[in-house]
Amino acid sequence: MLDHVSIGVRDLAAARRFYEAALAPLGGKCLYDSDTVLGFGTERPVFWLNLTERPVAADPASGLHVCFAAPSEASVAAFHRAALGAGGRDNGAPGLRPDYGPGYYAAFVVDPDGYRVEAYCALPAS
Repeated sequence: MLDHVSIGVRDLAAARRFYEAALAPLGGKCLYDSDTVLGFGTERPVFWLNLTERPVAADPASGLHVCFAAPSEASVAAFHRAALGAGGRDNGAPGLRPDYGPGYYAAFVVDPDGYRVEAYCALPAS
């Protein structure tokens, strides 16, 4: 149903470093690049970063987060490691989340602008 998502960031270079690192294990890369906008995806840009003076304020109680599909458990773990290495903060180590559903395997980080970001893959039913 969704075609794309855009978020505002204060520092486009820092956001680029973070998302290039974090999304690489998921097959994502920067496919559009200008002075004020970056577009990430696998085949076409679907996740956009827009340079702005007033991004949405970070609020952990807002419920806002972005979840990226991951092809495997290993890619979820690699996403988490890469995100932390590129300036992200831990918000949940890779692992099963049985409260979310059977086979729900995910990791959670907070990006440099305070957005909550997740990588998720569905494990086969056992």
